[in-house]
Amino acid sequence: MTDIAKILQRLHQLGLPELTSLQSLNVLPGSYINLECQLPNGATGKILDDAKTYYAAQVEKADNDRCYGVAADDDQIAVYEYGCNGADAILMAWLKR
Repeated sequence: MTDIAKILQRLHQLGLPELTSLQSLNVLPGSYINLECQLPNGATGKILDDAKTYYAAQVEKADNDRCYGVAADDDQIAVYEYGCNGADAILMAWLKR
C-alpha cells in the first residue's frame, strides 16, 4: 500500500463523514497550509513546518460554511476545521504515523 493510500485509510477511519469521500491528496508547501489554530489544550499555535511539503486536501463540510483541511507527512497527519480563508482554525485530530 502506498503512503498516500495509508494516509487516506487513516483519514477514512476518523469518523468524519466528509473525509470518507477523500480519494486523493495534493502536495503543498507547509508555508501555505500551516494554520494558526486552537489546540486541544486551549492554546493557539502552529504545528506544521513552513519549510516542509505535505500531502494535503481541503474538504467542504456538508450543510456548513466550514471546511476540513488535511496535512500529512512521514511523521504525522493533522486534520483542521476552519472557516473562510482558514479563519478560526481548530485542530480536530493530530495523529503520529
